[in-house]
Amino acid sequence: MSVSVAQKRMTREELPTGKVLCEYCTAKCCRYFALPIETPEEYKDFEYLRWYLLHDRASVFKEDDDWYLLVHTPCKHLRSDNLCGIYETRPQICREYTTDNCEYENDWTYEFYLETAEQVGEYTEAIIQPKGQSIRSRQPELLPVL
Repeated sequence: MSVSVAQKRMTREELPTGKVLCEYCTAKCCRYFALPIETPEEYKDFEYLRWYLLHDRASVFKEDDDWYLLVHTPCKHLRSDNLCGIYETRPQICREYTTDNCEYENDWTYEFYLETAEQVGEYTEAIIQPKGQSIRSRQPELLPVL
């Protein structure tokens, strides 16, 4: 009888001798990929970010001063038991990835994370004001004092 990942959750220190951490993981590393992108500086750069986030399952994050495009999509060879279906012929990047510093126990969040095109628009407006453009309405007239 197979045991679900939720039932087998343990810390790295509890890992039985001879076992592989991946056998107890939800395969976080196989459910997305992140690519470094140029640091946006101009309005048009932020428009590219907006365009990225108009696509399903994409987000942008910043770690330290580096920007990344994050694509939330599982590897097509990830099996239902969260193990690799092409382990013996997996790509080199997968071979080089080790469990020494993997995300197994990490439940952290990003300090800077954009999920929607609207968030990019608001952020862009907050830091860059394109000439002659604004999504803000004009300031209303003051109400009379009674």
